[in-house]
Amino acid sequence: MESEYKILGLTLARGGSKSVHKKNIRPLCNMPLIAYTIKEALKSKWLTRYIISTDDPEIQKVAGDQGAECPFLRPDEFSTDTASSVSAMQHAVKWIEDQEGQKYDFIVELMCTNPMKTVFDIDSCIEKLIETNADSVIAVHRLEDHHPIRIKKIVDDRIVDFCLPEKPETRRQDLQPPAYIRSGSIYALKRDHLMIDGLRYGTRESRPYILPPERAINVDTEIDFYTAEAMINLQQKK
Repeated sequence: MESEYKILGLTLARGGSKSVHKKNIRPLCNMPLIAYTIKEALKSKWLTRYIISTDDPEIQKVAGDQGAECPFLRPDEFSTDTASSVSAMQHAVKWIEDQEGQKYDFIVELMCTNPMKTVFDIDSCIEKLIETNADSVIAVHRLEDHHPIRIKKIVDDRIVDFCLPEKPETRRQDLQPPAYIRSGSIYALKRDHLMIDGLRYGTRESRPYILPPERAINVDTEIDFYTAEAMINLQQKK
């Protein structure tokens, strides 16, 4: 499909993960974790170009072997534990735009820590961004047992409501209003929202794309790897 918009897909894949060493290229059901995002991104009918931004030559090679474009190694200043995702994204966008000599309309960050998202999710976020003229469209998923009403704090060794009172014996399905959390998956945004405002989300014009729970895995710990592996195996059996 030939789009009138120039849309850059981008995945940040830093080599210095502290929670799980080199998690971006760790095998998950016989594929590197990053490969799941690459595979779906390359199917998108909207992305004009898709790149990986990494500071690690090993990740660069693995991503390249999976068909992704890794045109540079990210400078150290954008790859530390304290460097923000926004600064790393801005570096990548500037690098590509300087190379091509023209600006993009939209930037779509695809986080490789969610191996369950599909091209349908990617393209749906982009389409909602275009249709609504939002600043950004962010993938979220609904909280069930972790609803804010159920969150507590401990004060003087006593359990106290953290922010909202919980009625006794409230069923999970009756918790209102529904609460959502960013899924760590897809951030589709206007180019200037990132490059000029320095934001990925957070304005009144940030719109939601609701991921179903079975596609809202965010791999950040060893337990998350086991959960993702179980869900992938379950899907493959269907």
